[in-house]
Amino acid sequence: MPLDLLLALFGFALASACTPGPNNTMLLASGANFGFRRTLPHMAGVALGFPLMVLAMGLGLSAVFEALPTLAAILKAVSFAYLLYLAWKIATAAPPEEGAEKGRPLSFFQAAAFQWVNPKAWAIALSVVAAYGAQDVPMLLGIALIFAAAGCVSTTGWTVIGQQATRLLSSRRRLVIFNRIMALLMVASLVPAMLG
Repeated sequence: MPLDLLLALFGFALASACTPGPNNTMLLASGANFGFRRTLPHMAGVALGFPLMVLAMGLGLSAVFEALPTLAAILKAVSFAYLLYLAWKIATAAPPEEGAEKGRPLSFFQAAAFQWVNPKAWAIALSVVAAYGAQDVPMLLGIALIFAAAGCVSTTGWTVIGQQATRLLSSRRRLVIFNRIMALLMVASLVPAMLG
């Protein structure tokens, strides 16, 4: 892969991974509610789950959706419904009582599977396969590795921001407000996909 193409692809991967969306909103909330260490499996699931989706799209899954537009519409509807459900769960999450277990962050497999119902992930995976023309498996693997690297940068950054926010979220009331704002941001992140 020529250096100029590599740099352009990494810039695209970093921009798409770091911009707000459902993954980053959930990582921010997880960092704030569970801390960095407990969020590591969630981070790894996002950072590796999305490149696997890119591989699947490049190996032919995108052709299935082009051939069956009804399947794409059904997946989009299921994705929106699931993300609205997650936003509701975040908004209504009660802060833990003193000494109580705080719940659980997403596991590696839950976060990796989440990519398949994330409209932003679908849009980016389709775009990158179309734009960078993954004609062969080595090229496709290179694209996936670049997205994995960008995903590591993004997931770490969003989780650390959330973790650092815990100082501001020391009261029960502030944590409730934070969780509701995160839920609203998750719903807002769906708007571009709904309009597209």
